[in-house]
Amino acid sequence: MDAIQIRMKRCFDLFFSIVGIIILSPVFIVIAIVIALESKGGVIYRQTRVGRNNKDFNLFKFRTMFVDSDKKGLLTVGKKDARITKAGYILRQTKLDELPQLFNVVKGDMSLIGPRPEVRKYVNLYTPEQLRVLTVRPGLSDLASLEYINENELLAQSETPEELYISTIMPAKLKLNLEYIQKQSFIFDLQLIFKTILKIIF
Repeated sequence: MDAIQIRMKRCFDLFFSIVGIIILSPVFIVIAIVIALESKGGVIYRQTRVGRNNKDFNLFKFRTMFVDSDKKGLLTVGKKDARITKAGYILRQTKLDELPQLFNVVKGDMSLIGPRPEVRKYVNLYTPEQLRVLTVRPGLSDLASLEYINENELLAQSETPEELYISTIMPAKLKLNLEYIQKQSFIFDLQLIFKTILKIIF
């Protein structure tokens, strides 16, 4: 991407994330009420992720687990994971738990399209080549998100989900992330946004 395309992408991200927040504000309110009524704890869950230039930032999500569940492990394993609330499971299946990341986009931590941000524990395992994914803003969706949209279900089928993630899923996702960096353009981002919407709906 050249400088003009980078500025275009940032303007696009800013405009559509703000519009999205305004249009979806009733949905935000309904989800917040459901979460608050079902279990104790805050509505928004903040998790430290690694962003562009290897810098940490707070990623926002709707809380889908019982409070302090993340202390028992960073990976979730679909229906097998008893830490997920009933509402949380629906939010995860529909990807609605990711909506608060529109605020991350407004802040400039993230983009609408870009490599999904990872936690520091797993970034520390990246090879020098894989660390190239940190040269761009992380995003709400990307090639790897589309390919592994049911990642939690894959992990649920394994007796050692973290081992499967580190040895197989994470390298495959990073390969797709690097492919995105090579191909990235304003038009390619629009295509991925369209594919993401279709993937979630169907």
